[in-house]
Amino acid sequence: MQDARQDGITALGAVDLAAAIHGRVISCVEVMRAYLERIHRINPQVNALVGLADDAALLREAEAADAALARGEAVGPLHGFPLAVKDLDPVRGLRFTQGSPIFADRIADTDSIMVARLRAAGAIFIGKTNVPEFGLGSHSFNPVYGATGNAYVPDRTGGGSSGGAAVAVALRMQPVADGSDHAGSLRNPPAFNNCYGLRPSWGRIPAEAKDVFSPGLGVLGAIGRTPADIGLMLSVQAGYDPRCPNAIRQDPLAFASPLARDFRGTRIAWLGDCGGQIPFDPGVLELGRSALATFAEIGCTVEEAMPRYDMEQLWQDWLVLRAFTVAANLRPFYDEPRHRALLKPEAAWEVERGLALGADQIIAALEGRTRWYETLRRFMEAYDYVVMPSAQVFPFDKTLRWPETVGGHAMDTYHRWMQVTIPATMSGLPALAVPAGFGAAGLPTGIQIVGPNHGELACLQLGAAYDAASNWVRRYPPSLN
Repeated sequence: MQDARQDGITALGAVDLAAAIHGRVISCVEVMRAYLERIHRINPQVNALVGLADDAALLREAEAADAALARGEAVGPLHGFPLAVKDLDPVRGLRFTQGSPIFADRIADTDSIMVARLRAAGAIFIGKTNVPEFGLGSHSFNPVYGATGNAYVPDRTGGGSSGGAAVAVALRMQPVADGSDHAGSLRNPPAFNNCYGLRPSWGRIPAEAKDVFSPGLGVLGAIGRTPADIGLMLSVQAGYDPRCPNAIRQDPLAFASPLARDFRGTRIAWLGDCGGQIPFDPGVLELGRSALATFAEIGCTVEEAMPRYDMEQLWQDWLVLRAFTVAANLRPFYDEPRHRALLKPEAAWEVERGLALGADQIIAALEGRTRWYETLRRFMEAYDYVVMPSAQVFPFDKTLRWPETVGGHAMDTYHRWMQVTIPATMSGLPALAVPAGFGAAGLPTGIQIVGPNHGELACLQLGAAYDAASNWVRRYPPSLN
């Protein structure tokens, strides 16, 4: 039966939960019991958390965490936090499927760099968050675990590829979550579930890779119900690691500091649909535009402006780089007939496109990415932030693979419907997804705040002011219980 104290525990954000645990106001066992009760009651309705660990084992870990506190041992900021990790990262001892039947029974024997940091900070790993196969696509469904439903309307998608993470956070099945983002995976799911998500700059959170020298398009990040909760998580995830020579050396503790800041006179450019170059379903763009009033309330000046650039060319350059990187990762499976048969069609399509590329095409796309960064850098000499929508559609039927039309325009690829996230991805600039309200059918959407290079703190600060003024998350929690 639902318990008021347990419900109160899961209602705490990450910052408040950490203070309550460290202050011995609540025990780690109480926290774990509260979250497990909520997970068992709500998760079957949405399938956000997968590969769950044994309850008894988790409670023993929570008891050990309480014993450490009682002994006065130094503990980390996430001490006693029940966390599920996105199923694209290994967690020692847990299933690590990447949403692929190729790895349906794999158990990870090591932690990733990021997971090791979460563990050292005191997190207790309860399982994984659901993803699309190999993280490909902004809708979290796969043949291993099935599809993840939306936090507000479970028969709609929760987004992807950090869909399970966003749904779990929105439904208070975990206080905060890790995620990753290549083409909107930390922006589309928060938009679909009325929460916050941060795509950091490349190098902010170190990650293993076969090539650690080339700036990638994919980054690790975090999802929370407030920007401050994301800041706490980022303070653990971020920081230099010698295995990643281009990792940013800035002290990550800055992200856990108070985010209050005066935004009077701050200049914001609203890109909207990029001068009609990107289509939207009815109502999405309008909600994003209406959310701009909140920035004006906190003292910002907002102008509709757009750097002169061909968004179709930017998209085509991204398609080349996307296929190039996916083919490099998945070719071993594609080359093995037994495994190729288990790849979803979109994955095989990406590999085949990547294998057909020549070096001149890849270099041209990289040079195009540089031109876009330079164009946006010069444009932002006149603006402190750029703001644009986080999604082009409202959450759609979760039985669909992907939307085939947007705003009456046919989508020519399985990810074209998320084109609006590509400008930030290709720029390498940090972007914070924030809620923007609900459409006529009660489905949420969001906008993204793009900051200067390495400006994650600036994004979180503006996001915190926006959160305090708009109050979307606290005013409109999901009704699932």
